[in-house]
Amino acid sequence: MWPEGYEAVTQVASALTIALGVIFPALSIGLIGKQAMESIGRNPEAAGNILTNMILVVAFAEAIAIYALVVALAIKFVPVTPIG
Repeated sequence: MWPEGYEAVTQVASALTIALGVIFPALSIGLIGKQAMESIGRNPEAAGNILTNMILVVAFAEAIAIYALVVALAIKFVPVTPIG
């Protein structure tokens, strides 16, 4: 029913989805950590507030990677039925 390379296409699509969906959150988490450490170095008294905000923002950035994982798993394992 489907072309012979359908499985290969879904594997490549799944791999690209997870690769691109993890690269940018990883870079943003690194930049967030860098900026937080620089801010604490400049103003050590505000370390508690800075770390709290940093953890919250890192959690939001990590959620994007988790969404990419869910989409990649959906591409990989959810069968597509042709119309008609």
